[in-house]
Amino acid sequence: MHVQEWLETVPAVSIYLLVGVVIGLESLGIPLPGEIVLVSSALLASQHGDINPYILGACATAGAIIGDSIGYAIGRRGGRPLLTWLGGKFPKHFGEAQIAMAERSFEKWGMWAVFFGRFVALLRIFAGPLAGVLRMPYWKFLIANVFGGILWAGGTTAVIYSVGVVAEAWLKRFSWLGLVLAVLIGLSSMLVLKSRAKKAAAREQARTVAAAEPDPVPAAD
Repeated sequence: MHVQEWLETVPAVSIYLLVGVVIGLESLGIPLPGEIVLVSSALLASQHGDINPYILGACATAGAIIGDSIGYAIGRRGGRPLLTWLGGKFPKHFGEAQIAMAERSFEKWGMWAVFFGRFVALLRIFAGPLAGVLRMPYWKFLIANVFGGILWAGGTTAVIYSVGVVAEAWLKRFSWLGLVLAVLIGLSSMLVLKSRAKKAAAREQARTVAAAEPDPVPAAD
């Protein structure tokens, strides 16, 4: 069953709680489809009047901020051993290449990595725990976390809800041809982004392997 089809069978209050909990757990460091759940719920809100988009956005924002803060506390307490343990449990998300890339982002951008990390799937999972592991001052983390959470969760809800309302009216007007076109555009965009992500991960892994290799020993005269 598709996520949105399943959400249609759930009461509005349960959807608010589900969105907040899933996004909170993802922000805490557990690889969950928080963005998919939020987008599906916002689309559902555009089609059903019993789901309030303002409450939905507020629950998503609260889950993002609280989850990230808990992740920060766990990372600060657990340190490097925590990342090693997560790498064993979730190698695709917390492998050496992914951790190295996230660390470079944090070292280079600091607070901005937390803020803009909200909009990147990998950094969204890493942001809280890694900021704690790297001992980022909590006040800096909190500012970036709050503003990033509001912009990502609230903004995503607002945009998807508005697009859903417009798209529904548009599709009714232009029948199934509009739906087919929208699906094709969505699939093409997804494939392009997926291909770029794979290439970036491959380059990062090759860079990590090259850095780990010992320097050649010079031949004796």
